[in-house]
Amino acid sequence: MLTLKNLNSPKGAHRNTKRLGRGMGSGQGQTAGKGGKGQTARKSGQTRIGFEGGTMPIYMRLPKRGFKNEPFKTEYAVINLKRISEHFTNEEVSREVLIKKGLLKGQDRTKPVKILGHGTLKSALTFVNLEKFTKSAEEAILKIGGKIVNKK
Repeated sequence: MLTLKNLNSPKGAHRNTKRLGRGMGSGQGQTAGKGGKGQTARKSGQTRIGFEGGTMPIYMRLPKRGFKNEPFKTEYAVINLKRISEHFTNEEVSREVLIKKGLLKGQDRTKPVKILGHGTLKSALTFVNLEKFTKSAEEAILKIGGKIVNKK
């Protein structure tokens, strides 16, 4: 039976802490495992990545060239025709209905919608106030007799 009297941790579970700065005989005397002098030997001497001791860092000294489109790019919430055909039969397809049916969730609810042409439609649908369609999606919608109204 396990009692407080005979309770002990398994072998190797406990290890003595390294006692730093307790004399030369301990093996961790003098600099206490911190190496030489200076900033890194101090208590809070760690610096951020890229810090060069006050000198202007190399990533700031080098010239920056070119154009970065990242801040200006438009991210779309993409939906395939296959998923639309699973959820819709003969009604209008708009942003509000897509949200209601659960095809647009989270951040996608605020992004502009792009319809992709993967899959086929089973019935003619009317797409209202959606931002973008791929050529294949547009062809598939018009081929089956559907309409695209007020494309933004």
